[in-house]
Amino acid sequence: MNAPTGAGPPRRLVVLRHAKSAWPEGVADHERPLGPRGLRDAPEAGRHLAGSGLLPDLVLCSTAVRARHTWELASAQWDTEPPVRLDPELYGADVPELLATVHATPPEVVTLLLVGHNPGLEELVLTLAGDGVEGALDEVRLKFPTSAIAVLDWHGASWRDLAPGAALLTSMSVPRGRRM
Repeated sequence: MNAPTGAGPPRRLVVLRHAKSAWPEGVADHERPLGPRGLRDAPEAGRHLAGSGLLPDLVLCSTAVRARHTWELASAQWDTEPPVRLDPELYGADVPELLATVHATPPEVVTLLLVGHNPGLEELVLTLAGDGVEGALDEVRLKFPTSAIAVLDWHGASWRDLAPGAALLTSMSVPRGRRM
């Protein structure tokens, strides 16, 4: 079964879970930094996005330190940084909250990158994907680990048209940096 297609131009939602964080004692969850693996993986995620032609027109990023730092390290791998909006609503957001944020995206944005947290991001991908290619849906169902990137394609006149089951999950990847 294929995902439903609607009227309008092709659009792409790229979902990036923040890189692996550290758990320093006495640090509030929102303020947790990236750990050593996260510091290696976030730049690799940026290289993967650029190499796959997935550079966004707009980025919506959680205000949590680990999400912001993931975004900073990933985008440092690109020649040009797209506009970014730090959104405190993305921290701890569930599917309805995430979808409301996506729905508010300006219509001129063709590719949107969402940087945030689980379980919300994994559930969003599974909610929006009416179908997936090459076992991508099974991969997300199994696990959506840190630094995971899911790509959802769909057609719509406006981001408000994005509905459950309307997108095709075209890829799921987990870029990992090399240990030095």
